[in-house]
Amino acid sequence: MGTGVLAFLSFLPILVVAVFLVGLKWPAKKAMPLSYLVAVALALFVWQVSFAQVAAATVNGLVVTVQLLYIIFGAILLLNTLRESGGLKTIRQGFTDITPDRRIQVIIIAWLFGSFIEGSAGFGTPAAVAVPLLVGLGFPAMAAVVAGMVIQSTPVSFGALGTPILVGVQTGLSADPNLTSDLPAYVSMVGGKVAILHALTGTLVPLLVVGIMTRFFGKHRSFSEGVKVWKFALFAALAMTVPYVLVANLLGPEFPSLIGALIGLAVVVFAAKRGFLMPPEEEHWDFEPKEKWNPEWSGSIQIKDADGVREMGMFRAWAPYLLIALFLVVTRLKALPFLEWLQAWKIEFPNLFGTDISASLQPLYIPGTIFLAVSLITYFLHGMNAANYGRAWGSSGKALVSASTALVFTVPMVQVFINSGGGGAGFDAMPVALADGVAAVAGEYWPFFSTFIGGLGAFVAGSNTVSNMMFSLFQYNVGANISVDPSWIVALQAVGGAAGNMICVHNVVAASSTVGLAGREGEVIRKTLLPFTYYALFAGAVGYSIVWSPENGILNLGTVVAALIALGAVYVVATHRSRLPQIPVAPEPEKPSV
Repeated sequence: MGTGVLAFLSFLPILVVAVFLVGLKWPAKKAMPLSYLVAVALALFVWQVSFAQVAAATVNGLVVTVQLLYIIFGAILLLNTLRESGGLKTIRQGFTDITPDRRIQVIIIAWLFGSFIEGSAGFGTPAAVAVPLLVGLGFPAMAAVVAGMVIQSTPVSFGALGTPILVGVQTGLSADPNLTSDLPAYVSMVGGKVAILHALTGTLVPLLVVGIMTRFFGKHRSFSEGVKVWKFALFAALAMTVPYVLVANLLGPEFPSLIGALIGLAVVVFAAKRGFLMPPEEEHWDFEPKEKWNPEWSGSIQIKDADGVREMGMFRAWAPYLLIALFLVVTRLKALPFLEWLQAWKIEFPNLFGTDISASLQPLYIPGTIFLAVSLITYFLHGMNAANYGRAWGSSGKALVSASTALVFTVPMVQVFINSGGGGAGFDAMPVALADGVAAVAGEYWPFFSTFIGGLGAFVAGSNTVSNMMFSLFQYNVGANISVDPSWIVALQAVGGAAGNMICVHNVVAASSTVGLAGREGEVIRKTLLPFTYYALFAGAVGYSIVWSPENGILNLGTVVAALIALGAVYVVATHRSRLPQIPVAPEPEKPSV
């Protein structure tokens, strides 16, 4: 079978998602079972994978689904605990005291606090923390989910203390015996290049977040209202990305997102409290009253203050989130014993149905356990009563049900797709076959495509780490074949894989479920496609410019494309920063004739 035909067949499960979920607006609980069936049919009848292997991949997917649902439940429970205790009311007031401007709030919470949680835990945890918090502060559920997904880009490559680089890229490249002699040093060098590409591309992410928010969820549907805070947005971006690049190139891949976001959070909150680059009071931006929102923006989870909640200090209210951050860090540092203790209890299902596929989970290590533990601590810390805490558990359990159906098919589809190699037909696994088809026609222009391949891997697998495992060695070999520095091509893979989290189906399902927005995943992905495309295209253009500069000079196609995108951003800011939204004026009533 030809490379092109094989690539097209490999693309079919993704095409089903694109057509039915994104195009026809089917809910994920209907579109993903169809995609799963297509992947299974291809694996069985085209790739000629054994039924046992398909069954094993499906079971492995269900085990991963249980872990995702556990995280979702823990995140919802913590939010409901804070709502019942009155802590959420105090947190909301604290952000209002900094500024009531929703544009500034979303930058601080989604971009900076979300990046810090990504650096600590990764694996979708930032959305589980930041998205419900935004809704609790009064954001529409869909606006919160879109913001939470768009920031799942720049910090992701160094999420969970560098797992996508240290595990994803390193595991992917370890199959090449020529690289194994000094692989850790090589991977660390790749990580430094990843940080540079992310910093250049991610500088516009906070501005994109506020622009998308005001364009789709504001009273005037105006991108201009978001662009007006461009100075603060760029300041917040650089406050994170500058230390992020320095840490990646000086200390290695473990701490760029963690330290960069922590420094950025401290600098930006300090500056915001003192009015630095803040919009004037008369220009503060807010959503319309809730009764005027589009009904599709609101989730089924109503986050309201409980009756009779007590007043409490700011530190006490924020303590649960501070504990989440602290516990995530200390339980993932290899220098401390907690990591080994928590990973010691491992439930394993080795060699499922006699195949090479194994499933496992570590209940104590999953972030859901930390959410549950902090929820219990909050019960005592905030002086709650049993009735309030029981309501938090009950409402959280009901909210979890809506996420189950979609994820039960989404993650197994991913596992069947990934584990389709080694069948009787002798074809590579579907992701590799798809990438081979693209590489066959890309040639020297591969850097433009490499980020999209990385993003495609994350879109399907739901993980930058898994995308890097699948494609790092493939990307390295393509780089060598077109006679450019392969390390930059691997770096582009990692950057694209991080950006793919913006549009990843099961990440969107998980984030949406934390605020009761199940069934509207396609609408979220349609709004995140543009920032993903920007991210992958700009990073690819920069990568093309870098790898071909030694041969073609700095003024090459990549430089031109990157410059055009940058100039386009400058033009948008220049033309929108002072533009006022046009408010329609009602015509004057006609005077009655005499």
